[in-house]
Amino acid sequence: MSRMMQQYHDAKAQHPGMIVLFRNGDFYELFEDDAELGSRVLGITLTKRDGTIPMAGVPVHKLEHYLGLLLRAGHRVAVCEQMEEPDPKKKIIHREVNRIVTPGTVTDDVLLDPRAPNHLVALGVGKPGVFGLAWVDLSTGHFSAADVPAPRLSDELSRLNGSECLYAESLTALVAQAAGSYLPKSRVARPDWTFDPSTALAALKTHFQVGTLSGFGFEDEQPCLVAAGAVIIYLQETLKASLQHIRRLRPHRSDALLTLDEVTRRSLELTRTLRDSQRDGSLLSVLDRSVTPMGARLLHDSVLAPLTDPVAINGRLDAVEELLKDHALRRNLRDHLESCADIQRLTTRVSTAKAGPRDLSAIARTLRKLPAVKAKLAGRRAPLLQDLEKRLELCPDIREVLDKAIEEDPPHIAKEGGVIRPGYSAELDELRALATDGKNWIARYQAQEITRTGIASLKVGYNEIDGYYLEITNANETKTPPEYKHQKTLKNAKRYYTPALREYEEKVVTSQDKSRALELQLFLTLRDQVAAQTPRLLNTADVLAALDMLAALAELAAARNYVRPVLVDEPVLDVRDGRHPVLDQILPPGTFVPNDAAFGPDDGTFWLVTGPNMAGKSTFLRQVALITLMAHVGSFVPAKSAKIGLTDRIFTRVGASDELSRGQSTFMVEMTEAANILNNATPRSLVILDEIGRGTSTYDGVSLAWAMTEFLHGTIGCRALFATHYHELAQLASALPRLRNYNVLVRELEDEIVFLHKIAPGNAERSYGIHVARLAGVPEAVLARAAAVLESLEKQHELPVTAAAPDAPVKKGNVVLPPEAPRRKPKLKPQISGPSLFGEAEDAPF
Repeated sequence: MSRMMQQYHDAKAQHPGMIVLFRNGDFYELFEDDAELGSRVLGITLTKRDGTIPMAGVPVHKLEHYLGLLLRAGHRVAVCEQMEEPDPKKKIIHREVNRIVTPGTVTDDVLLDPRAPNHLVALGVGKPGVFGLAWVDLSTGHFSAADVPAPRLSDELSRLNGSECLYAESLTALVAQAAGSYLPKSRVARPDWTFDPSTALAALKTHFQVGTLSGFGFEDEQPCLVAAGAVIIYLQETLKASLQHIRRLRPHRSDALLTLDEVTRRSLELTRTLRDSQRDGSLLSVLDRSVTPMGARLLHDSVLAPLTDPVAINGRLDAVEELLKDHALRRNLRDHLESCADIQRLTTRVSTAKAGPRDLSAIARTLRKLPAVKAKLAGRRAPLLQDLEKRLELCPDIREVLDKAIEEDPPHIAKEGGVIRPGYSAELDELRALATDGKNWIARYQAQEITRTGIASLKVGYNEIDGYYLEITNANETKTPPEYKHQKTLKNAKRYYTPALREYEEKVVTSQDKSRALELQLFLTLRDQVAAQTPRLLNTADVLAALDMLAALAELAAARNYVRPVLVDEPVLDVRDGRHPVLDQILPPGTFVPNDAAFGPDDGTFWLVTGPNMAGKSTFLRQVALITLMAHVGSFVPAKSAKIGLTDRIFTRVGASDELSRGQSTFMVEMTEAANILNNATPRSLVILDEIGRGTSTYDGVSLAWAMTEFLHGTIGCRALFATHYHELAQLASALPRLRNYNVLVRELEDEIVFLHKIAPGNAERSYGIHVARLAGVPEAVLARAAAVLESLEKQHELPVTAAAPDAPVKKGNVVLPPEAPRRKPKLKPQISGPSLFGEAEDAPF
């Protein structure tokens, strides 16, 4: 094995489970299994080294691009760098891993989504049925933990959308069983000792320099602290850098937040669309008018975890209202914020010693904006704006030193020089002057030699290979003074040097080297000074994020004519002329039809909504849920008026799909989601049901829908909207006092119908499914036969009898029907007080 390949294998052995990118000249090379994997993931050519070893490579200048591809595929990467310049005298270049990049520990902007958090999560196990969950966004320092019941683990993992997950090796099977597909692509089974309670707790206490975590709101025995300690140990091993920007561990209080399970977040398309999982078209995409990445991330988190504390909600609403009414204030604040850099992530890079000159320059530029922002907040009425004004630190000492030291537009890399302003360091100025004066010296020396030799074309030049030289053309070779020493022969000229030239060259080059070395040291010292102020900078960043989110919500309300919701303690919901927040923006202006939704003692708390497909039932249901959620975020809402009772959870059961990997059919998925609602909803919950029981026989389905309606209405007593094509359920209105029938209006014009998209009292008598099938392009022969079957069913509850022989297929047009089988007239009689489902039938299967 060659010495270079031995270096590669050493790096692999020291970083198990990671892909090693091995620097070799102008390429980072991958070998053996890494090369084969890289060829598939990166789409690069697979070749052979020495004819036998699989090899692939990526150019050095495109490293960040290929790192991004590997991270998004869930891989962890160790970059093995050349630590010295190639030297012909040495047979092997010293290399070592100087950078580890994993999906959950990346801090480089180019590898991150600026408008979304990037979570590293860890799972520990407590008492049976409870998991300890901890998560950190290393790029901002936000670190949280909570004990999570096993049934809610998948919901929390879905909310966090982690990029990397840690767990103990011995728990691999248990974690896979409990979390399954909700685990991130990058899954790291860590040595069990890193999840040992005493070891993990000691790591936490050492990091935060505390004797107990009770000051953070935890009890030392909580399993989530084991997960949090495992996170700190992993970061220390992986980064080998300061973690001072992780200042505290926050307890995640689910009881202070409106709970949204994974099904609800997905069904309501809060941050991603169902169809293509893109941000565009989601609720977040239309709400987000933020002008900073910090504000965008805060809004992202707020949409996924709305508030339930009325004081906190109204605090946000007061601030949004003041910013909405004061147009000049809002505009000026947003103008200042728009020019602010992402100092959350910049400060993280500073504190982990990864920041470059432009990062410090961006921090300085942002700090210059703070006095104007603070002045705009002075004298505000809203308590939250007053609090933000008090918390906003101007950091004048940091700004002053950066303004004096860092150039306005410095280079990316400190080693290149040109980072430090003139006047900041007298020593640096002297060294630079020497280098600058060197140009004048060369000009004088060249003029002097031209005069002395009489060679008008003589010139003095410099390059890194030859150093300083005198160049004389071949035509003037005879005039060359004897003291000139020959250095190089060119095609049309010769190059020479003199002792005076060599002496000055050494002086200038030395001064340039000293200048760059001093400048680099000054930059590193400045970076350390800024890193020491990490808590103050991150506090300022949090204030700017909150201001940006509040101003963005005010801008949204102004642009879309939103109204302030009134939050009340009673479980009511009264929305007048409500609009779907996404469709209202996507559709042409004036085309969306608003609707009312009134829930309360007089209006009922359970709405049964019937009507044809495509008429707008699903839109209306989601609209009510989204307006409720927006109010709990602290946002104004798309309506003429809105009174919303405080809600603890929003549940949705909308559509379904097979989950074959779990062995679950569409109907099983539907029933699992329904069971979650029935077992966990409370009187303060809002339940959205868009069809129930459609994946089984008609009678099974209607029976289940009937029983679930009774349970939600009577046993739970929550606010609920149920869209259904089971028109028979309308009879429940006579037996259930809080149930009301509503339908989506349509207008019939001969054989066509017009969807009015308006919700009105009463129940629909038809579903118009055949009409919708015609719009979808179903063949006319099928539609005609369906119409005949429907007519017969509506008259007799039986399939039509044909004239064909009992065992022979029946052909009508191009449609072949199966032979008729003996049929019994269906009879169904639910056990409730009130009319039966199909009239006075006997032998009901209940």
